Amino acid sequence: MLSERRIEIFRAIVYEFIRTAEPIGSKTLIDKYKWNYSSATIRNEMSALEEMGLLEKPHTSAGRVPSTKGYQFYTQYLMEDNDENERLKNSLQVVFSNRGRSVEETLMQSVEILAEMTNLTSGVLGPEATSQCLQDIKVVVLDETRALVIFETNQNHRESKVFALEDNVSIADLQKYVKILNDRLCETPITQIQEKMESLRPILQQSILQYESLFEAFSHAFIKFASDRMYFSGKNNLLNQPEFGDVEKLKQLLNMLENSSLWADISMGRGDLRLKTGDHSQTIWIDDMAVVTSEINIAGEESHQLVVVGPSRMEYSKVVSLVEYISKMIEEVYSDESE
Repeated sequence: MLSERRIEIFRAIVYEFIRTAEPIGSKTLIDKYKWNYSSATIRNEMSALEEMGLLEKPHTSAGRVPSTKGYQFYTQYLMEDNDENERLKNSLQVVFSNRGRSVEETLMQSVEILAEMTNLTSGVLGPEATSQCLQDIKVVVLDETRALVIFETNQNHRESKVFALEDNVSIADLQKYVKILNDRLCETPITQIQEKMESLRPILQQSILQYESLFEAFSHAFIKFASDRMYFSGKNNLLNQPEFGDVEKLKQLLNMLENSSLWADISMGRGDLRLKTGDHSQTIWIDDMAVVTSEINIAGEESHQLVVVGPSRMEYSKVVSLVEYISKMIEEVYSDESE
């Protein structure tokens, strides 16, 4: 049972651990909060909170730290509002003052601001490739040896690549190659294009004498297109967190930031330890890490996920407040422009 006293002690432990990154003992709480409880009473309550799974005891310390379950309980029931929005609003006014800036550019700059204000790693995740199909490939001739090839999906997402043609490949060869792909690959899911291209080798070989170089170039382009679009800012901020003084934990963190499959799961709403922590945001816990996410939806644009990544010991009230504020502001500004 969570009595008012246990909630008071638990809230204080979460706050002090977020602030100090050190296990919290009864003496620390008595010295800081001047409670009328005895040290023995606080220790007993801490033991009860540990039995409930909200606290855990590191092997090397007599103090306690919040568990993942504890952070979940804190963010769902005890987290208080944090009014950091005025500073953020002032910073974002500069970003939005240039109305000619694209949504992508605004997202990138907003991520930089968010990383600076939270002192954590922030990022933006683009739409998941598995939900998109190839709609059309266009060729724009730049000169005799170069052409811009534009790939478009059924969700109006575009990627482009400049092809510098080799001596034995002409613009006409490129156009013929693209026509074959358009005829045979239209409506193919992006993630299946590589496999289907392999089945087209005999047709390409018959139609284009030097097809190999084009085949390789298009393969690389589609691999890039199919990969999840991710942009992170402030990766070095996490190096200042005490949790990542351990080399193995640091490696785990870096692998996590590069794991496109993991971020695809997050952007698609998958994950066991996921909790709605605000009107416009969710928090996911992965091992010793926490990820606060908020989806950004703008009419006529693909959805994006704004994320902040940090240790489980993050200042949730501040991070959630900032992530929600920036997401809502981007939606409001660009929704106004589209009307």
